[in-house]
Amino acid sequence: MIDRPAVDPALFALDPEVVFLNHGSFGSCPLAVLEHQNEIRLRLELQPVKFYQRDFEPLLDEARAELGKFVGAAADDLVFVSNATEGVNTVLRSLPFKAEDELLVSSHEYNACSNAIRYAGEKRGAKVLTVDFPFPIESEEAIFEAVMAKVTDKTRLLLIDHVTSQTGLVLPIKRIIDTLEERGIDTLVDGAHAPGMIALDLDALGAAYYTGNCHKWLCAPKTAGFLHVRSDKQSAVRPLTISHGANSPRTDRSRMQIEFGWMGTRDPSAVLSVPYAIEYMGGLLPGGWPEIMERNRRLALAGRKVICETLDISLPSPDSMIGSLASIPLESPSLAKPYQSLKYQSAWQEALIERCNIELPLFTWPRHPNHIVRISAQVYNELSHYELLAKALKEFW
Repeated sequence: MIDRPAVDPALFALDPEVVFLNHGSFGSCPLAVLEHQNEIRLRLELQPVKFYQRDFEPLLDEARAELGKFVGAAADDLVFVSNATEGVNTVLRSLPFKAEDELLVSSHEYNACSNAIRYAGEKRGAKVLTVDFPFPIESEEAIFEAVMAKVTDKTRLLLIDHVTSQTGLVLPIKRIIDTLEERGIDTLVDGAHAPGMIALDLDALGAAYYTGNCHKWLCAPKTAGFLHVRSDKQSAVRPLTISHGANSPRTDRSRMQIEFGWMGTRDPSAVLSVPYAIEYMGGLLPGGWPEIMERNRRLALAGRKVICETLDISLPSPDSMIGSLASIPLESPSLAKPYQSLKYQSAWQEALIERCNIELPLFTWPRHPNHIVRISAQVYNELSHYELLAKALKEFW
């Protein structure tokens, strides 16, 4: 059912006065998971030396094992990072690019990660090329063709989203990964939005590098992300923080696990809460995670349809490319007017939150005066939320 919330919204710590349609930006953690995280924090503070020196590593191993089951990966190929942006930076800072190398990044890539690959290119003299993806888009084939049109014998790496942040598209990355692999080109997948939105099997996917967030659709606490590195690529990848593991004499686990397993004193409660978040969220609906993912997708599609019909806008992408996010391009004379604010990305976004208590991103894309409104669908949302949004947008129109 999508005409009412799938679960009691009070299970989350969200403000009940706000229609929250922006789960995609930072997620929202259930109260029960936050309570579990606090229990871990209290356990740490009860005996910090025991926790860090004797308990922490087995707990971290257990968390990696449970996450591995969920994303279809061997635990030894996974390490925890704070977020997907850190994962992208970790890989790009580790790889020894040369001046003649070409690095590819899509025009839909998250800005922070686009900055990271351009920085890596500048530091090593490698050339960074942008692969332009259309939006609106008619088919997945356009994505594949755009990537392959940019590939040359100098291409060394492609950075690509699994689910694009601004445009909310699920990209056909398996075909791209396999085709590039045949040509000796590695793929770094920015899977920030994928875990908990779409079913993952990272071993079958076969990307050289894949990074994702657990705080978004998986609903774990903030600063819980992961990096998956294929076993044949692990010797080159080092953490951003070099610590004791760099010269550790241990031989009981891989160098990658030794280095990433300890990067200095930090609060590990978020990543150690990931197994509980997976279990808790999976228990909210009778069909578990598959039902959550399918229900959220149906709601995103229905919400998108309501908005497009209300504003008389054609659907900007095939249903097959939608998960729990959906973006709709907007063209209106009022959006073309200059707007400056430190808090809001457009006058419409300001009006939506200040006048209508509707929270969602409405931003310039790809450049002014073009705008996009992006909706999210999570178990606490219902169809009436998008009907309310559509009505508000119609008034601004």
